[in-house]
Amino acid sequence: MARSTSRRAVLSAAIGAAAGAGALSSSAMPAAAAPGGTLPEPESVGLAESAGYAGGTEPAGRAPAPAVDNRFWTSYTDWRLGTAAGTRAVAGSRPGLVIEGPTGRTDYTDPHTGQTTPWEYGTWTSPVHLSRVPATEVIASWNARTPAGTWLQVELRGSYSDATRTPWFVMGRWAAGDGDIRRTSLDDQTDGKASIWTDTFSVDDASSGLRLNSYQLRLTLYRKPGTKLTPTVWRLGAMASDIPDRFTVPASTPGLVRELPVPRYSQNTHIGQYPEYDNGGEAWCSPTSSQMIIEYWGRKPTPADLSWVNPAFADPQVCHAARFTFDYQYDGCGNWPFNAAYAATYQDMSAVVTRLSSLSDLETLIRAGIPAITSQSFLKGELTGAGYGTSGHLMTVIGFTAGGDVIANDPASAGNEAVRRVYKRAEWETIWLRTKRYNASGKVVSGTGGVCYLYWPAGPTAAQRRALAAFGIR
Repeated sequence: MARSTSRRAVLSAAIGAAAGAGALSSSAMPAAAAPGGTLPEPESVGLAESAGYAGGTEPAGRAPAPAVDNRFWTSYTDWRLGTAAGTRAVAGSRPGLVIEGPTGRTDYTDPHTGQTTPWEYGTWTSPVHLSRVPATEVIASWNARTPAGTWLQVELRGSYSDATRTPWFVMGRWAAGDGDIRRTSLDDQTDGKASIWTDTFSVDDASSGLRLNSYQLRLTLYRKPGTKLTPTVWRLGAMASDIPDRFTVPASTPGLVRELPVPRYSQNTHIGQYPEYDNGGEAWCSPTSSQMIIEYWGRKPTPADLSWVNPAFADPQVCHAARFTFDYQYDGCGNWPFNAAYAATYQDMSAVVTRLSSLSDLETLIRAGIPAITSQSFLKGELTGAGYGTSGHLMTVIGFTAGGDVIANDPASAGNEAVRRVYKRAEWETIWLRTKRYNASGKVVSGTGGVCYLYWPAGPTAAQRRALAAFGIR
């Protein structure tokens, strides 16, 4: 199961003064992109380009769609539309962004090792995206390759509905490996109106009516000075949303009977293994779920990748996933974008973090052969057959029964053979989509509001493209 502290549960906590979790010299923030000044005009896009998913009229029986807008930059044209400084777009079957010639040099003191290392860098700044959903929350995600000697940073800056704007918030410092930097989120970032909670930009008081109307992302690519190394980024974007507070959701009408052949792995098999990664398998629901879907798509670590794992341990790929999704600031493996980024390190894989509106949406994906990882929290009695309660847990939805119930690979199982579960449709839909719930003490706490990870091949089938496009993902 996930760590006990959820992102949304801390939104009402007192917020301290903003402070970075690692020292990056001021030269790492180019003056042209530093806070202070006017945001450029929003990009001009048509409906086919806007990649928004704002719901709309729903078929009878479906739950009302949440207010969600997805925007991801992935094409050669997308990369050319941004503002590059020391980076360039590369064409090909999977267009991306690389360092062309560094524009600056900085020293980075890793807060988790204390080591200071020089790096040179280039940047890319997206056009301003005018969200079709004025948002209370934004979650960025990216797909990239970072060979040894490189890493990247993703930042977000936006404009509020009160005509003010945010500073640049760091949404993550990431590398596929852990030999150069420790991948990390940054706590205690706030401007007094919104804060960063691990991987989520969140308006501090949604009831005030304040919303984030538009945003842009800045990508900084780092490499060791004097080398020709470069990260390659194939996808960068964000999901913006405004999910209404709700304890319950309307039940959706079953519309699919199908089960996908997703491998089954138990996190509990790994309890006590590598406790430096969030207490071992006890808290590895997210990477275990990620590994199941990665292998469903025919990818897996090589023997060389797994050579560091104790050969006595079963399913060493789960240990591998935990290590390489671990967020050293969050002190856990449940950072949502870090899991998506890990999945995309496998050959020709794409991954995003988004929100969906109902189990009917999941049926659309399952029908196209795309399983999903969902995030939920519940008391022991709220999900029949689970046998446990949790303040945050990730499972893999792999299909639906003839009665419409959810078939899930639940990593919180005694062993691999027990991972496949069938959960009641209405119960599942509630615990996944609600934003408010009562904990065991009767206190009102938060839910995730439909968060999920989606992983699929970079070359999807036509049916898979249509299914993803239905939710503004391309």
